[in-house]
Amino acid sequence: MKKTVLIIDDSLPIRYLLEVMLNRTYNVVSACDGLAAMAWLKGGNMPDLVITDLQMPNINGWELIDFMTTSNLYQHIPLMVLSGVHDSAAQFPNTQKNIKTIMKKPFDPVKLLDTIDLVLKAQHVTALS
Repeated sequence: MKKTVLIIDDSLPIRYLLEVMLNRTYNVVSACDGLAAMAWLKGGNMPDLVITDLQMPNINGWELIDFMTTSNLYQHIPLMVLSGVHDSAAQFPNTQKNIKTIMKKPFDPVKLLDTIDLVLKAQHVTALS
């Protein structure tokens, strides 16, 4: 069964690129901002991984991360930040917010795919423990 990856970015070209890159291996769902992502989550959907930008309209990535990490339903979902914001690493201690990695835009597609695979494999091992 394919794992589900939720991509949240206000840039349509970035969402499309990530969908094309990930669609062979994963079920990919995309949202244009945190508000759309929260609506999808509240519809009873549960992704295996969330990849989010930080600077978005309506509900931004910072607010979405805070929502997810303080929710009993979503706090176990690994998070990846993919953003052009260069001070993001200093904003969130990874261990406290379940942020598994922070990647800067522009990104290396091969490195991104490898990182996603590692995060999901580590999550699978943790779930089995």
